[in-house]
Amino acid sequence: MVLKEKIQALSEEYHQDVVSIRRHLHTNPELSFHEYETSKFIQNKLDEYGVFFQSGIANTGVVALIEGKNPQSKCIALRADIDALPIQELNNVDYCSVNNGVMHACGHDVHTASLLGVARVLNQLKSEWEGSVKLIFQPAEEKFPGGASQMISEGVLENPKVDKIIGQHVSPELQSGVIGMCSGMFMASADEIYIKVIGRGGHAALPDRILNPVLISSKITCLLYQHFDAIEDVPSVFCIGAVNGGSVGNIVPDYVKLQGTFRAMNEEYRSISHEKIREICQNVANEMGGSCEVDIKIGYPFLKNDEKLTSACFKNAQAFLSSNEVIEISKRMTAEDFAYYTHHVPACFYRLGVGFAGQEDRLLHNAYFDVDENSLKLSVGMMAWLAVNA
Repeated sequence: MVLKEKIQALSEEYHQDVVSIRRHLHTNPELSFHEYETSKFIQNKLDEYGVFFQSGIANTGVVALIEGKNPQSKCIALRADIDALPIQELNNVDYCSVNNGVMHACGHDVHTASLLGVARVLNQLKSEWEGSVKLIFQPAEEKFPGGASQMISEGVLENPKVDKIIGQHVSPELQSGVIGMCSGMFMASADEIYIKVIGRGGHAALPDRILNPVLISSKITCLLYQHFDAIEDVPSVFCIGAVNGGSVGNIVPDYVKLQGTFRAMNEEYRSISHEKIREICQNVANEMGGSCEVDIKIGYPFLKNDEKLTSACFKNAQAFLSSNEVIEISKRMTAEDFAYYTHHVPACFYRLGVGFAGQEDRLLHNAYFDVDENSLKLSVGMMAWLAVNA
């Protein structure tokens, strides 16, 4: 039996175990930077499989290493994120979250369960493939500054030095059994925008004695949208998602707070746009007699898939499946802290189809999100196959 068939057979054999792991993680989700029990669970599983690991990286992160033949010849890293989201789950399933207000609504339970499955498969077959595979179980993908940057600063890409890194993310938009890849620029940078518009509060019936920050905020919001909506040659997104100020209709508040996001795929344009946001906010506030404080928190960088590695992964995925089950997908304006890795080593970040036929409303970051668990056979086998062929 050739290596591909052995990986496929073991992925099938361990499928129910991986499903059980996924359901345990789904039932017991933990928020970013607080994945203590999740980390212990991962460590116990790696112990059970006889896989060497280190813990305590970025506090709750775990890194395992499996050495094949000629382990110094290359080192391929695989990454899974382990944190959950602050969402109250509304699914009616046996494995529904028991932690109030916390849910694996982004599929990180699938990512973690899959990588544990990969650890088991590759460790069992380590006499049949070349090099070393480093398994990164990363905390805090969902919260700035992100666990990836912290793990990198603590040396996760060294000792042994990582030559290439591969990651996967569930995609409910793709049917289970489908793999989607995008070469080159794939995902956007993401920055958080905080704007405090200051006026002078008072009684709404005395307009000559007040300066309404709600009105100033409205004009700022409109001008910001007008500016960014007019730009068509650079992929980007500007959005104000939260407006907070005041309590009742006849009392004008002293200030209004706006919160938004800015996403881009060009670093020069990203920097220029930050200055434009500040300029519009300050100019409008000053012209209307108020003032404005702008705080832009720099978030994740853009995610760029290495073209050579992604092309090779695309061909290897087709060899593992069939040509019509591996598809090219478009770049997206969502963000991922896997992007940090892509700025250090050649990387391929791809999408794993987990969609149910007829249940396309199970979207990411949604209280009803769930996956077709048949996809866990492919998620394990594909990552293992891509790693040994990278």
